[in-house]
Amino acid sequence: MPDNSYTQVSQSNWFSRIGTSFKGMGFGLLLLALATGLLYWNEGRAVRTGDAIGEAQRVAVAMPSAATIDPAFNGKLVHVSGQATTKDMVSDPLFGVAANAISLVRKVQYYQWVEKSKSETQQKMGGGEETITTYTYEQKWVDKPVDSQDFNQPQRYRNSVNLQTEKGQWYAALVQLGAYRLPEFLLRSMSGAVPQDTGLSEAEQEALHHKLFPDSSLAASAVSAPGYRHNRAYAAAGQEQDRSPMVQVRGNTLYLGRDMDKPNIGDVMVSFFVVPQAEVSIIAQVIGDTFEPFRAANGTSFSSLRMGVLGMDNMFEDAKKANTTLTWILRVIGILLAIGGLKMLIAPLQVLASVVPLLGRIVGAGSGLVASLLGLSWSCLIIALAWLRFRPMLALGLLAVAVVLVALLFFKGKKSAVKLETGV
Repeated sequence: MPDNSYTQVSQSNWFSRIGTSFKGMGFGLLLLALATGLLYWNEGRAVRTGDAIGEAQRVAVAMPSAATIDPAFNGKLVHVSGQATTKDMVSDPLFGVAANAISLVRKVQYYQWVEKSKSETQQKMGGGEETITTYTYEQKWVDKPVDSQDFNQPQRYRNSVNLQTEKGQWYAALVQLGAYRLPEFLLRSMSGAVPQDTGLSEAEQEALHHKLFPDSSLAASAVSAPGYRHNRAYAAAGQEQDRSPMVQVRGNTLYLGRDMDKPNIGDVMVSFFVVPQAEVSIIAQVIGDTFEPFRAANGTSFSSLRMGVLGMDNMFEDAKKANTTLTWILRVIGILLAIGGLKMLIAPLQVLASVVPLLGRIVGAGSGLVASLLGLSWSCLIIALAWLRFRPMLALGLLAVAVVLVALLFFKGKKSAVKLETGV
């Protein structure tokens, strides 16, 4: 067995399982309600967004050039392409890294112990269960500090952080598209970030070390948020403290730790990227010397920025596809939530039958199928009800699908009942 693994065996009797399953019914109701609300809201969102895109496409006009401010386009929804440029320097206020760019991005990673678990459950005669859970621990870089107090073995695997900070992005104060100012809501859609060297001299690195770790005790014990333990390698009683620099630089990365090639728990990597000046295409409403989102008659706002030179029709088609993709993603999430909620609602049936393990497995498989069919039919019903309001012409077809699913469930149950009665 690997050194960084731990196995735990737990037992639960039939009474505790049935109690847990009944308690889970409340959470199942919550999931079903959440799925219902999500599915209904999503259909309305999809229709409103689609209508806003369609209205925008009907009124949008092409602006030949953004080189000069043309009062004739003021108040109009326009499509225009050009180079997004800036003369400003944008900087990270904590680490002092700066660049002439549209935006500066800070990404943060922490070297932490990470716990993973895998469980195998076996049913026993009488309705009890035996669960064997194997916990494995590995050191890896993660995006957020991991609270080791939640581990199964918190005393053996302790996490710390030398410095806890957040990822961030800062934008240039003035970015122009020809003679027009690009507002931040459009800048947020710019992509194509590339690594940005920190540009810190040795003197600046030393100054940053003293800023972040102003005395040896801080450098030794690490800066931790509540709930995170200090690094034992630095805080061990009676151990001579390592006073080597805690701030190191390699390319676009600031390393807060003793050795970049041999990371210790608690070390932090802060990497920097910039979104450079680039060609963009936008669809937005002209207001004076800048832009704002187009507001459709239904109150939904629409605007778009794409990297490179892209035609107006292509941009609208991409917006429609993005709306369709998001609609289906949310539909799938809603359906899965509905199925999960219904599984929890009928879970007590499986527990009741598990007094005989084989019967419990049969009921479990059947209840899973029932929950899936009911969840899918319930989702179709909710979507159809939403369509009665938002898409009345399409609602009847979906209602028919829901009826077919319920009928299938009914006839399957009737067929099973006949088999039980006849013994065939």
